[in-house]
Amino acid sequence: MPSALESPEGGEEDILRYEEMESDSVSPVDLSELLKEGTKESHDRAENTQFVKDFLKGRIKKELFKLATVALHFTYSALEEEMDRNKNNPVFAPLYFPVELHRREALAKDLKYFYGEDWKEKIQCSEATQQYVDRIHHVGQHEPELLVAHAYTRYMGDLSGGQVLKKVAQRALKLPSTEEGIQFYVFDNISNAQQFKQLYRARMNALDFDKDTKARIVEEANKAFRFNMQVFDELDKIGRSLTEEAQDGGFPVHDGKGDIRKCPYYADKLGTAGPGCPFHAAVGLARQPLVQLVLAACVAVAAGAAAWYVL
Repeated sequence: MPSALESPEGGEEDILRYEEMESDSVSPVDLSELLKEGTKESHDRAENTQFVKDFLKGRIKKELFKLATVALHFTYSALEEEMDRNKNNPVFAPLYFPVELHRREALAKDLKYFYGEDWKEKIQCSEATQQYVDRIHHVGQHEPELLVAHAYTRYMGDLSGGQVLKKVAQRALKLPSTEEGIQFYVFDNISNAQQFKQLYRARMNALDFDKDTKARIVEEANKAFRFNMQVFDELDKIGRSLTEEAQDGGFPVHDGKGDIRKCPYYADKLGTAGPGCPFHAAVGLARQPLVQLVLAACVAVAAGAAAWYVL
């Protein structure tokens, strides 16, 4: 159930319940409808970024998923810090659901799983994420009514498409069935996501905003989508620079350096019959005297040909 919030007058507890929300009680001028219609194009563009399309197809590298989790950590830390700051501000207070929605602790668990106990020393905020974070802090401190846009964009998405991404990531990266590494997508204190979203929209619609303020909130929500797309594009660029990984979390192709046991071509399970690593096989062959003699002759011929060409 949602947290009990005080009314704007500080009187009796708000006892609004999920079941009291009527899905057909909205009007075209309600903030929830304005946001839904006003961000539709941005939402479609975000879904069609290369990063999101690859993610949905299960083409997500573990290292890239970790970096995406880092970006979420910095984003939600900023968002929830500003939400805490404005929890008693009437322009945001009805949307303050720390127990049900806040993601900082869940993201900390995920980062601990991926990076270890000292995860805080191993991560840093990327350039695109920092721009997003800076905007959230500016809004929370100077235009708190616009914080509604950022909360709506993030949390409603987490309770909708985020649940699809959770399943894709768990399957593609072969994460534990105990949901380690994907705690960000787990909302233990929301029993029915659809009904909670209905309640959340009703709270938004009850906020006392004039037409101009609602328009500014819709504009800010579109900015939030753009910030997210910039993060996606940044991750996509990083992803193209990463070496290919086996989707089951296996080792990358061995380059002849380091521990041979990390080579995927290494004899099956360290000792059973099977082909050896092509790199090490080639190195072993090159060490044979006869092969070295042939190679030396080839080098001499190549050197002579090169000298002739230069002359």
